[in-house]
Amino acid sequence: MARHRFEYASQLPVSAAHAFAWHDRPGAFDRLNPPWDPVTVVQRSDGIRDGAQVTIRVPVGPFGVRWHLEHRGWIEGRVFEDVQRSGPFRHWHHVHAFEPVADDACRLVDQIDFTPPLGPLLVPMTRSKLERLFPYRHRVTAGDLAAHARFADRPRLTVGISGASGLLGDALVHYLSTGGHRVKRLVRRPARHDAEIAWSVDGGLADPAALAGVDAIVHLAGENIAGGRWTDDRKKRIRDSRVDGTRALAESLARSATPPAGLIVASAVGYYGDRGAETLTETSASGDNFLAAVCRAWEEAAAPAREAGIRVVHARFGVILSPRGGALPKMLAPARLGVSAQVGSGEQFVSWIGLDDAVTALGFALLNPAIEGVVNLTAPTPVTNRDFARTLAKTLKRPALGRLPAVVARAALGEMADELLLASARVEPAALTQAGYDFRDPDLATALA
Repeated sequence: MARHRFEYASQLPVSAAHAFAWHDRPGAFDRLNPPWDPVTVVQRSDGIRDGAQVTIRVPVGPFGVRWHLEHRGWIEGRVFEDVQRSGPFRHWHHVHAFEPVADDACRLVDQIDFTPPLGPLLVPMTRSKLERLFPYRHRVTAGDLAAHARFADRPRLTVGISGASGLLGDALVHYLSTGGHRVKRLVRRPARHDAEIAWSVDGGLADPAALAGVDAIVHLAGENIAGGRWTDDRKKRIRDSRVDGTRALAESLARSATPPAGLIVASAVGYYGDRGAETLTETSASGDNFLAAVCRAWEEAAAPAREAGIRVVHARFGVILSPRGGALPKMLAPARLGVSAQVGSGEQFVSWIGLDDAVTALGFALLNPAIEGVVNLTAPTPVTNRDFARTLAKTLKRPALGRLPAVVARAALGEMADELLLASARVEPAALTQAGYDFRDPDLATALA
């Protein structure tokens, strides 16, 4: 049976040794997992040296196929290979080569020899998938490496993360670990090993001594605000999970004999309320609706940590965009059918940020001690809901027909429609821009590509 070859190459902004080391660290596979067609890791051994193995589940329609790969051909700083032991292909041999170009540059070459299961019939489809996958993988690799290189002279950190299993937290874990940092997950059960720290919304840290050696905490945990219609009970859970949890954690840090130097607490652009076309920065006043009140109390709850001398950053997130989760998948299904994502008049502004920028900006704030207080984590180009819908349709090469009338949105979702879909917040990331942060996806079309 004939074998076919695919090759993709690009230049990376670091040495071959640094690029190779990034691939060798925990989290590299997860960072390169495509969000539009993600595979699931079933089992793996550490690293990419000869003999290390990984078994993944590849989606095939509504089903999944197990793919068992083994690493071979390891030459430190230069090359490693993946060879199929069992799985969907008749043959699969992937060579990852790192060719030195300069002290601060190298060429990454991915070369794959493959034979599809049905021979020549599936060659075009396989090539099409690879032609989409590898530019994405190289773009993520280059972006991560460039961001980490900016702080290459700083010591690597030990960072505790709450909400580490969520969309943002999971991506942050892998972004930091591939950068050489150590991550400890804050979990709401007894810790099972030294990479976990037990905590609770009511009591904070179960053992403050577990903070020994931890340089910073990133607190992302909170009830999903879009998890269902806002009944009184759900609104209470939304507020209490954020306010009580942040206060308990901040008080634990303040009491600790070995507190971290920094605490980043998630917040949201909901702080600003419904403000029409007004340009909003970190110094703008708060709004007067439910989410604005929650965000104010959420940020105030971190006061015990700040008063104890811990550097506190309030990360006011815009809508985080990723096909993996959050708001975007809810829009993609109708948009693929040609149904517009416009809600109401479409004149309300949407302040958004790509997932890669969200994690990179958090890393930037962790390693930059000059950043303190409120920081808007939004792209520099907020758009109207109408333009968002048009850009999404253009990206998918679909029409954008119709719209969801405001009255229908309110009938279906109640108060949540007014605050999440119809409210307007035109937010600019003034603090990040002034601190010199370089956005990976500064415009919406790039972020949705």
